[in-house]
Amino acid sequence: MVEASTGPTSAGVDLYWLPLGAGGHSVRWNGRIYEAVSAMLERRSASKLYHSALVVHVPPRSFVVEMTPVWNVADCDRGVFAEGAVGTRWAGRWRLFRYEVHCWPNGTIADIAEAVSSPIRLTSDAADCRRLLAELRALPTPVWGRDELRTGEMWNSNSVIAWALERGGLDANAVQPPTGGRAPGWNAGVVVARADDGSFSRPRNVY
Repeated sequence: MVEASTGPTSAGVDLYWLPLGAGGHSVRWNGRIYEAVSAMLERRSASKLYHSALVVHVPPRSFVVEMTPVWNVADCDRGVFAEGAVGTRWAGRWRLFRYEVHCWPNGTIADIAEAVSSPIRLTSDAADCRRLLAELRALPTPVWGRDELRTGEMWNSNSVIAWALERGGLDANAVQPPTGGRAPGWNAGVVVARADDGSFSRPRNVY
């Protein structure tokens, strides 16, 4: 585990693309199986899958914004502000089947050394950084891996990052994963963030 930058001298939002399952063989192989099946059904070639995370620099601190399993990080002061269920809503009663979303002051990103084509500076505007962080409290927490909000795509870690960028005033659709890769769930976050007309319910779970 590598620490994100601390004590920044200037504001900015940096995006990191991490290969799905970096540092974890189970997630990596499950991801490959998922992508192989998806590619077959969609009649296309399989792609590399990526998980995204942000580091938001607001001097004198940096904040790691990321969705992870609740058991992934032992640090008790990791900036958790929301949790949700994995797979099914009822399963969220057990810690093993919950995810959490961090806004972690001077935090860390697991396996950041494996990040590809990263970091990508998306903005250096301090107002954008502050707005993105402020919007996080409104983040919905639908069930991971399901399409509860009926966007046509499952909700996952990429959905959270795309949602945060859009709500922070940045164009998430202008962001692309590394060449030859895909970021499943990204469009779900964009769609929900842009739906300000009440067409989406916003379920939240805090266990």
